[in-house]
Amino acid sequence: MFNLSVLLEDGARSVPEKECLVFGDTRLNYAITDMIANQVANLLVSRGIRPGDRVALASPNLPYFPFVYFGALKAGAVVVPLNVLLTPREIAYHLEDSGAKALFAFTGSPELPLGQRAFEAFNQTDTCEIFVDMPASAGATESTIEGAETIWTALAGQAGTFETVQSNADDTAVIIYTSGTTGKPKGAELSHNNLMMNAVVASSLVNPHPDGRDVSLTVLPLFHIFGQTVMLNASLYRHGTMILMPRFDGDQALELMQKEGVTGFAGVPTMYWGLLNAAQNAEPGKYDLEAIASNVVDAVSGGSALPGQLAEDFTKLFGVGIKEGYGLSETSPVASFNNPESGAKTGSIGRPVWGVEMKLIDPEWNEVVKDGEADPVGEIAIRGHLIMKGYHNRPEVNAEVLKDGWFRTGDIARRDDDGFYFIIDRSKDMIIRGGFNVYPREVEEVLMTHPAISLAAVVGVPHESHGEEIKAFVILKDGVEATVEEITAYSQEKLAAYKYPRQIELRTELPMTSTGKILKRELRDA
Repeated sequence: MFNLSVLLEDGARSVPEKECLVFGDTRLNYAITDMIANQVANLLVSRGIRPGDRVALASPNLPYFPFVYFGALKAGAVVVPLNVLLTPREIAYHLEDSGAKALFAFTGSPELPLGQRAFEAFNQTDTCEIFVDMPASAGATESTIEGAETIWTALAGQAGTFETVQSNADDTAVIIYTSGTTGKPKGAELSHNNLMMNAVVASSLVNPHPDGRDVSLTVLPLFHIFGQTVMLNASLYRHGTMILMPRFDGDQALELMQKEGVTGFAGVPTMYWGLLNAAQNAEPGKYDLEAIASNVVDAVSGGSALPGQLAEDFTKLFGVGIKEGYGLSETSPVASFNNPESGAKTGSIGRPVWGVEMKLIDPEWNEVVKDGEADPVGEIAIRGHLIMKGYHNRPEVNAEVLKDGWFRTGDIARRDDDGFYFIIDRSKDMIIRGGFNVYPREVEEVLMTHPAISLAAVVGVPHESHGEEIKAFVILKDGVEATVEEITAYSQEKLAAYKYPRQIELRTELPMTSTGKILKRELRDA
C-alpha cells in the first residue's frame, strides 16, 4: 500500500515549521500546506468523490496547485492536471475523456480568464459534477464567476486532519495528457510508484548546497510532468522550499533568485535564454550576479534540445554547468541524463538514469545493434520503473507502443560506444515549442474546419527563443478568399496559445508523394 501524498506528509511530520511554498508575500510551512491539503481531501469525500475518481486541476504555479494535487491524492482520487492555456473546447474534451467528476480552476485574469473558460467547459459536460473556483484573492469567499463557489467557501468548516487512503503502488495517481498524431490528446496513466521513483531518481541527480539549503525557483509549469516531477515532487522529497513563479520572465526570475537565495533552477532552453538576456541587458548594479551565481549549484534543462552556445554562455555567467535530461510524459518523465560532472557530451541526451534501460529498435521491435564502424541508429525504446501503465481508454494504441515492459518513444537516435544517445529525428511529426509538445495533426484538423481552407500542412521551423515555431502551409478552396490575419485569428480562437501557428503561408499546391502523402520534410527544408 502506498500513496504519493507521503511526499508532503513526511515533510509535515519531519520539518513542520520549514518553509514549503513561497509566493509573493505568502510563505507557507510544511504543516500548513499539509493541513490545507487535508481540508481539500475532506471536501472531496464530503462531495461524494471516491477512490479512483478523477479530479481535474487547472492552475498555474500557485499554492492552489499542491493543495488540490495532494488533497485529491490523499482522498484516493486521480489527478488530471490541465494546461492553463486550453480553450473551453479543449478543456471539455479532457474532462469527458478522463471522466473527471470534479474540476478546480484558478480564476485567472482579464487577459487569461481561465476560470471562466473552465466553467464554460464544465457546463458542457455530463460527467463533471463539482466545480470549484480558486480566486485570485487569497481567502475570497465570493466568486467572480456567476454560479460558482470559491475554494475558501467550500473549505470552510472542513477538518485539517485526514486519514489518507492507502492506495496500491500501481494504482493510477495522475493522468497526464499528451497530444497524439491522430489529433486527439491521449492521457498517460502514471502510477504512485512511477512518480515516486522518478522523484527519488531526479533528486539523486541534484547537487546539494554546501550550507544545506534547498531553494528551487519553480517556474516550470506544474501541470506539465517535467515541473511536476523535477520541481514539485522531487523538492518535497528533499524537504526543499519552492519559490513559485506562475509565468516566466527573465527579470522577475533574477529578482527572485537574488531575493530568495535560489540554489536550484530547472527550465526549458528558452528560459535559460531569457535569464541570459535579462542579465546581459540589465542596468549596471541592478542585479548582484556574483551573489546569484554563488547560490546556484544546480541547473537542469529539458523539453527540447539545448543549444551548445547557450549552455556555454550560461555557464560562463553563472558558473554552473547545465545538466540536460530527456524524457516524455509517458516516462514520468526523466529517462536519461547528461551530467557535466559525471561525463557529458555536447548534443547528447545522456545515458539512462538509475533503474532504467534504453535500446534502439526497428519498426518491428527488433533491437538495432552496431554493424561495422557506424553507430547504431533506431527508435528509442525504454523500460523501467518510470513507464506509464498505458494510455487511458486507448487499448489499440497501447498495443502499438507497449511490449514486454518496453515503451517505444517515436524518437530516432544513435548511440555511441560510451552509451550516450543522440536524437537525430522524430518518427512522429511532433513540434516542441518553448518546451510544449504540439502535434501538427491536431492543428491541421482545426485549420481545415475554416470555411475557406481546402488543405493544410503544419510543420515546425527553427526559432531563436522557442526552439521551434509552428508554421502552416495552407491551400484555399477555389473561388474563396481568406487573409493570413483571418486564418490566424480563427486558429487563435480554436487552439491554446502555444498551439496556434504564428506563421502561415498561402500556397496553390503542396509537395506530395505519388500516393498523395504530403512531403513535410520538403516543407521544413524550404
